[in-house]
Amino acid sequence: MPKFTTFDGVQLAYADEGDGLPVLCLSGLTRDGRDFDYLAPHLPDVRLIRLDYRGRGNSDRADPATYTVPVEARDTLALLDHLGVARAAIIGSSRGGLIAMTLAATAKDRLRGICLNDIGPEIGQSGLDVIMNYIGRVPAFRTQAEMALAMPELRPGFEDVPASRWREEVERHTVETPDGLMLTYDPKLRDAVVATGDGPATDLWPLFDAMKDLPLAVIRGKNSNLLSHETVTIMGRRRPDMIAVDVPGRGHIPFLDEPEALEAIHAWLEICQ
Repeated sequence: MPKFTTFDGVQLAYADEGDGLPVLCLSGLTRDGRDFDYLAPHLPDVRLIRLDYRGRGNSDRADPATYTVPVEARDTLALLDHLGVARAAIIGSSRGGLIAMTLAATAKDRLRGICLNDIGPEIGQSGLDVIMNYIGRVPAFRTQAEMALAMPELRPGFEDVPASRWREEVERHTVETPDGLMLTYDPKLRDAVVATGDGPATDLWPLFDAMKDLPLAVIRGKNSNLLSHETVTIMGRRRPDMIAVDVPGRGHIPFLDEPEALEAIHAWLEICQ
């Protein structure tokens, strides 16, 4: 994968494929650009750009103190500058959606629109508890096949997911070694998240309101423990033009190749053109 250098000398990996509307995909907290492998075949007419955040995927590990949304938002702008992209539409899954909202508040002129995947300005505590239970901890499985069998239990809220999809998920986000499975991200990411959690709660509604006049969509897993139906309802009252869908049989986060998700994304992209 190609890489570029950030303001503090960290090498970040990215993918840049296709032609057309620039669509920048930003993944979840512990994940990387491969999160969008399921979506990519359904977007043949866009320029699909994917970033591996610092400390994740094929990017360099860095000072854990820099594993924060503001720094990652700065890195995102640096990637757009590196590629010569003046404005991009952003699909942000979980952490990626927080970065997108931050950019709406700080660099709105660089955005064509935002699609939030199972994230909003209010975050469910039960979902955060699940994240804190696994982040930075090596999976207690010796093989990817073993972990794939356990995925239905590990990912609550997901229904009727084929075993082949769980195997793909495990293969994308773990590395199999003779000593067992390893993480595809810096375990010290946990320290950064804990440090953030120790601070005062942040009101994210001003970031949501900063997206005013940008084409906006929100995709929610119907069984999500991080983004509630009530929060999406309030978001819709503040943004009556927002495209909003629930994806049945999905928790946090939908894969984005579900029919409901694809319909919303294609409708949103039409507005972003």
